[in-house]
Amino acid sequence: MTIPCDILVFGGTGDLALHKLLPALYHLYREARLHNAVRIISLARRHLSRNDYVKLAERHCRAQIARQDFDEDVWQRFSARLDYFPMDAAQSADFGRLARYLGEPGGLTRIYYLATAPKLFVPIANHLRIAGLADSEARIVLEKPIGHSLASATAINEAIGEVFAESHVFRIDHYLGKETVQNLMALRFANALLEPVWRNSQVDHVQISVCETLGVENRGAYYDRAGATRDMLQNHLLQLLCLVAMEPPAQFEAEAVRDEKVKILRALRPITGQDVQDTTVRGQYGAGKIGGQEVPAYYFEKDVDNDSDTETFVAVQAHVENWRWAGVPFYLRTGKRMARRSSQIVIQFKPVPHELFSGGQVNQLLIQLQPDEHISLRMMTKSPGKGMRLAPVELDLNLAQAFAQTRRWEAYERLLLDVLEGDSTLFMRRDEVEAAWAWVDPILQGWAEHFQAPRPYPAGSNGPEQANSLLARQGTHWHS
Repeated sequence: MTIPCDILVFGGTGDLALHKLLPALYHLYREARLHNAVRIISLARRHLSRNDYVKLAERHCRAQIARQDFDEDVWQRFSARLDYFPMDAAQSADFGRLARYLGEPGGLTRIYYLATAPKLFVPIANHLRIAGLADSEARIVLEKPIGHSLASATAINEAIGEVFAESHVFRIDHYLGKETVQNLMALRFANALLEPVWRNSQVDHVQISVCETLGVENRGAYYDRAGATRDMLQNHLLQLLCLVAMEPPAQFEAEAVRDEKVKILRALRPITGQDVQDTTVRGQYGAGKIGGQEVPAYYFEKDVDNDSDTETFVAVQAHVENWRWAGVPFYLRTGKRMARRSSQIVIQFKPVPHELFSGGQVNQLLIQLQPDEHISLRMMTKSPGKGMRLAPVELDLNLAQAFAQTRRWEAYERLLLDVLEGDSTLFMRRDEVEAAWAWVDPILQGWAEHFQAPRPYPAGSNGPEQANSLLARQGTHWHS
């Protein structure tokens, strides 16, 4: 059971709080993972009574939680721990009211979850300090993105660091809470079969793709300022690259793991100036069909400028310049309104030195993160019948089937529990965030300097054709 605490969720009426955080906390409560003294207090500008908020929370939780997991009795006990406090996070005076409402901590640890726009991170932290609500035991959770550039990320980190100790700052990337992402470390560091071949002598290239069929939905105003590079590449994709490429930590401990991830980010070959023309591709979706339904072009989406040049797709050829990975290209790709929803990592091994049989070679390790979580090793075997005709087969680990009797935890359940237990292993450290921005900033600058406009691609496709040329030059293609 975790520590006694107050969990205060800023942005408590938003989608993140209602669709992810509250269902995750419900599951933790249902499994007796929350201390008996835990209170969950949602904070937002809407003027709601506590009863109205509990009804709102119940409606959304029922929609998000599987029917067999929603227990009426458990919900009644859980909802008794919910409270609501209307306030404006931008107004310092409201934090004085909040302090009076909360009273003295009385041995409770206060955890502040900022499910808000990033521009509010620093004001909220400062208001908490002024109101005396940021004592030495308090913890703060920040959603990505942390800033929009290296300079802005550094400014946010410095301001937050003046209020909260680094060990009490949890920068959350929900991808790191996915079961299959964590299995990357188990796969690499607990299996003698793979470690000897996890290096440039045996690996031809690596592909990391996060493709979505959704458009910008109700995030147009934010997304049009951010784009795919800031929204996905700087955090999700680079975090996955780190887990694929990092060296084994001396021990499975937060600082040791994060030290190794920072080394990878600092080993990335810079992409500067005209390099962007050969190693990156920007794209923006046009009108098309998704699942048989017509969808509009990006520039016709709600809250998006009609002449926007924001990228909704980005592909990058990256290189990790160290002993293990020298010469191995890492292809990173993410896009909206793609043909299918899929997040996957492909480790393409080199062919055998001498090909004895016809039929080609596969030799791939495929790690699927969504929509289904599974790991498969694609190998060549003989087809039945006369002769030595080869065909690919899969050695497949379906995690849902392998652990069919165990409920699959959602990413936010695991990450919230880690916050409550003070475990920072799956969270980004300050120098991680800044090292990622230090690599991404020159790419953004190169696009601006060389007027690299987004390449159009129809919604429901696999992205702009130019993205295929990144791999075609190496004699390969994107895995589908």
